[in-house]
Amino acid sequence: MRKSFGILMALILLFSAAGAGAEGLKAPDYVLEGCDAASANHDWETNLFFQRMQEDTGISFEFRQHTEEEQWKLRKEEIARGEDLPDVLFKAGLTDAETRAMAEAGVLLDLKPYLAEYAPDLWKMLEANPAWLEAITLPDGTIRALPAINELPANELIWINQTWLKNLKREMPKTAEELTETLRAFRKDDPNRNGQGDETPLSALSMWELRFLAHGFGIIDNDYYLSVKDGKAVSSLTTEENRAFLTWLRQLWEEGLLSHTCFSTVDSLRQVTDAKAAMTYGVFLSSSPLTVVPAESMEQYTTLDPLTWEGKQVYRDLLGPLTRGTFALTRNCREPERLIAWVNRLYTEEGSILMQVGREGEEYEWTEDGTWEWTQDLSTVASEVLPNATLSDGGIAPGIVTSAFQEKYAETKTQNMIAAMKKVQDAAVLPFPQVILTEEDAAEAARLQAKIAPFAEKRMAEFVTGDVPLDDEQWAEFGKELEERGLGDMIALWQKYIR
Repeated sequence: MRKSFGILMALILLFSAAGAGAEGLKAPDYVLEGCDAASANHDWETNLFFQRMQEDTGISFEFRQHTEEEQWKLRKEEIARGEDLPDVLFKAGLTDAETRAMAEAGVLLDLKPYLAEYAPDLWKMLEANPAWLEAITLPDGTIRALPAINELPANELIWINQTWLKNLKREMPKTAEELTETLRAFRKDDPNRNGQGDETPLSALSMWELRFLAHGFGIIDNDYYLSVKDGKAVSSLTTEENRAFLTWLRQLWEEGLLSHTCFSTVDSLRQVTDAKAAMTYGVFLSSSPLTVVPAESMEQYTTLDPLTWEGKQVYRDLLGPLTRGTFALTRNCREPERLIAWVNRLYTEEGSILMQVGREGEEYEWTEDGTWEWTQDLSTVASEVLPNATLSDGGIAPGIVTSAFQEKYAETKTQNMIAAMKKVQDAAVLPFPQVILTEEDAAEAARLQAKIAPFAEKRMAEFVTGDVPLDDEQWAEFGKELEERGLGDMIALWQKYIR
């Protein structure tokens, strides 16, 4: 009898505790919504990053996580209409047009009044880099979304086979002329040492990619073929520098140094998948060597140092360090000061590392030589650590990724690759300031681009292949057609945004 009474009391106490716990559960402070691609395998409900941030800040969230871009795009349209608003947009992927639309509808708060006091780390960076501040400021002077900052951003790079250079006892080429001689040696001197004459000296996928070689002729236009020179918007399309560049590419084509499939293939078709195969590529353009060669051959390649033109090294920065539209607060948000302070942590080195690799002593550790390494093997890092303890992929999050931390990774291959990429980045410049156009100007720029870009790329490719002769008559016709398609209007439109 006494035993039964003990069990009964235990059950009563258990249920009482459960009831008290349920009543005592604290509701989440805010609703956070955004998109994290399914491929990243992140679950915001259980991800250690959010749990650790809650421990540090006391702020908790109800999560609305989307994993499909198309689904998120439709949801953003609902948000722009004011439907079922969350408090926070995180990994928001807001385009300039979406940010403008939500701002004009009164959906997004102006964050600028809060930054100096509640996001001092971010504000310090913006003050030190006025172009960054301008890049996130709408034409009406407000800031409706915060950026991601990456000191070593993704770029289209030129990869050269350093093993071939060593085999042929050649130095890194420094000019377009020296690169031509290197490509000739790659073609005729059997640099992969298999005796088969199977080398492809230079491979690219399109005229867009080949334009990254134009820096060797002083050209670093953006995708609108525009840059800023002496405070004026200019286009290189009809310049003598561009004609010289296209003449050079024509020479490479005629000599068989430039792959004749470059205007008709894709990465998947040129990719080498056999790790034991002799490498056949001397120079290729891509964001990473892994899009073309297997990981086992990656060490053979390094970035081509930016070519020198008129005594200077300059290279096109494709995207710049800023990605706009990663974080925003809606009009539903109470106490925006708290959330601005929360996100400011991600613009510090400590917060950045927490998001990118996790917590020291758990996911990573520092070594005696001042480098850091994962505490788990790389297989476990990929399958468990990155999905469950970080938010480093799957969508661009607010915050900063510093090159200093990336450079301190202990693995030698990665160190060498990062060092090579940083050397290019140090010479890279944005062709045109990152600015947000008005809705009307954005629509007009898109209309003009649709008329100019396809024609320009096609005709330049035809100049390279010889389908259209690059003589005075055809060059003049090229310029006339571009003007008729609105090149002058495009230049004038962007000129308004140069401060």
